[in-house]
Amino acid sequence: MSSVLYSIGRFCFRFKWWVIAAWVALLAVSMALVATVQPTFAKDFALPGTDAGVATDQMTEYFPAVMDSEEKATTSVLIAADDGLAAHTDRIDALVADLAGLPEVLAPEEIVNPVAVAEADPEAAPMVLGDDGRVGMIQVAQDIERIDVTADDKAQLTDIMAEYRGDGLQVEATGGLMQAMEMGGAAELIGFAVAFVVMIVAFGALVASFIPLITGLLGVGLTIMLFTLSAEFFDINDVATPIISMIGIALSIDYALFIVSRYRAERHRGGDLPSAAGRAVGTAGSAVVFAGSTVIIAVLALSVIGIPMISQMGFGAGAAVFVAVLTSITLIPALLGAFGNIAFRPKFSFIKHGDPSVPGVTNGERFGRLVVGKPWPFIIIGLLVLALAAIPAGGIKLGLAMESDDEAAGMELQARGFGEGVNGPLFAVLHTDDGDIAGAADLAVEQIAGLDNVAAIIPSPAGQGALWTGNGEGEGGPNVGADSALVMVTPMSSPTSDETHDLMEQIRDISPQIEAQGAELHVGGQTAIMSDLSAKLADALVPYLIVVVGLAFLIMIGVFRSIWVPLVGTLGFVFSVAATFGITVLIFQEGALGIIEHTQPILSFLPIFLIGLVFGLAMDYQVFLVSRMREEFVHGASAKDAIVSGFKHGSRVVVSAAVIMISVFAAFLLSPDTTAKMIGFALAIAVAFDAFIIRMMVVPAVLSLLGDKAWGLPRWLDKIVLNLDVEGAAIQDRGIETEAPAGGDGEGGAPVTVGAGR
Repeated sequence: MSSVLYSIGRFCFRFKWWVIAAWVALLAVSMALVATVQPTFAKDFALPGTDAGVATDQMTEYFPAVMDSEEKATTSVLIAADDGLAAHTDRIDALVADLAGLPEVLAPEEIVNPVAVAEADPEAAPMVLGDDGRVGMIQVAQDIERIDVTADDKAQLTDIMAEYRGDGLQVEATGGLMQAMEMGGAAELIGFAVAFVVMIVAFGALVASFIPLITGLLGVGLTIMLFTLSAEFFDINDVATPIISMIGIALSIDYALFIVSRYRAERHRGGDLPSAAGRAVGTAGSAVVFAGSTVIIAVLALSVIGIPMISQMGFGAGAAVFVAVLTSITLIPALLGAFGNIAFRPKFSFIKHGDPSVPGVTNGERFGRLVVGKPWPFIIIGLLVLALAAIPAGGIKLGLAMESDDEAAGMELQARGFGEGVNGPLFAVLHTDDGDIAGAADLAVEQIAGLDNVAAIIPSPAGQGALWTGNGEGEGGPNVGADSALVMVTPMSSPTSDETHDLMEQIRDISPQIEAQGAELHVGGQTAIMSDLSAKLADALVPYLIVVVGLAFLIMIGVFRSIWVPLVGTLGFVFSVAATFGITVLIFQEGALGIIEHTQPILSFLPIFLIGLVFGLAMDYQVFLVSRMREEFVHGASAKDAIVSGFKHGSRVVVSAAVIMISVFAAFLLSPDTTAKMIGFALAIAVAFDAFIIRMMVVPAVLSLLGDKAWGLPRWLDKIVLNLDVEGAAIQDRGIETEAPAGGDGEGGAPVTVGAGR
């Protein structure tokens, strides 16, 4: 492996302009193809293998009008006044007129003052007026797909509400436009700024700090273009693009840090620059290849969940990692060749030990000696901190709250006037292939009406307002001979509550009685979809963890030729991820420290993505740091000296990479949205726990206790496992003179005369 990568690195350095031109041309061609073909992403959300998925398919086939309205943006505007809404009729009329003037409004004549509705039709009053006339609800339906709502759409609504808010009238909103995805740029800019500063400190020079950013942006741009092109041939959703960007840029920076740092060290050893680049790619590049392999396994394993959209995220992220590895072992040496002798200039004299190969003791080396000298305190304290942090994880509640923080006030008014479940109805779909659905529908309505936690039901037990159809055209009203029926159930509880989930399951429990009538019953709608999605993600968590950790464990046996190193590394990850869950629950679910204003359940998809992404990053740091330790051990150092040497050469890169990742993720705490804060915080604290406690403390401390035993395999296994030569023993001195030139700081070009192995 190292010999092949050495040849690749040397070739790309020597033929730098061809390599750079090839990557730029590939990006340009892919952009041109996207502009020409103009592929479109799918907008549907499939949930196969679930009851809600079946219900969604049946609603699409038999009740297309209802499904169409469900997919459109419908916003509930809540108004409230302590002295009664009737005292503010004129202002409410003006508000209604402005709301009816919003773009793409469907049936603007139906946007009316709730006070007027109550006066004209007392029977309809409970639907629009609550809390003894102090809270009203105005529904605004627009011909805009839910997923296409933009921040500008939301801004138009919030500007109108702000105009009429005050003087005793409260105006809030929830759903529809309030759920626009706001793509903030501040967090990303802060993350990039911190990354650039950290790279300057890591390299001790300015020019080299641009290389990770160049490779990251080019690689991610290419991956997104290819992913977009694939939409022309496959039914895929564009929700994977943010994941592609995040993972691609993060890992590109990680890998570039490692290879560029190793190149600098190899320059210092002497020889010609192409060979130095070859040795850097052959050693550090080997670690990159295998670290990237663990990440690819982690994200591709998302397919075990069985949800197409999440599988697409996994494949997109896997492609981003693959491209990040390719750019690292080809584009980076080409860029190093293009920059030549100015790659590590101008230097910053105030940054000491920019190159760990220069004489002197580095801080990493000092810390390594401390860990090796006193391993037990680092093991005990490190694991104790993580164990204590993990305690709150026992009370974790998973959910998929779609509401933003801006909706909190509107949801409070809605619950006060109309109940928490009004915006989260459940749809019971009944269908028969033989006979009339009326009998089964009447039985279903009767049974559902008798359940607890039901605030309203349409049709009512008396048969009023039935949504039955026999022709698939979504016609309303009870039709004789119809083969399908739709029953809308409004819970008393909120869409994400356990009580609503229980009600959904209770409705499904009457299926045997419906089947006895010759029909089938399924429960769908947005609330049911989110509930089933959460349940499916929770069920997939353990199998996913087994697949990811198991396959990565096997890969690491080949990388480190050891049982103990992979075992310690994977067990350490379990500690760090458990601690991450605990701290996240404590802050976001329990509201500790006051970081967030509105507590909520832990996002149901967060554990899966956290495990996949952080496991990949953790194995990056494991490979980067420990592979250098093994390299020193293979080249003759004692077990403890190898650990110290690994800290000297690798700790700076690992710390720099971890600080960059923590900064990028933590910057999302500046977002006004609790969901974004939760994701950013969880990823940031997970990297901090794993990089600084597990990789920098616990793992090297345990390895120091194991001694030489840590770096060996049983004889029978040693014969089976291929020798991948990640340490680069075969290329250690390629391109280096038998006698290093006197003087020289490794920054200039050394003589081209080379030693053995060229």
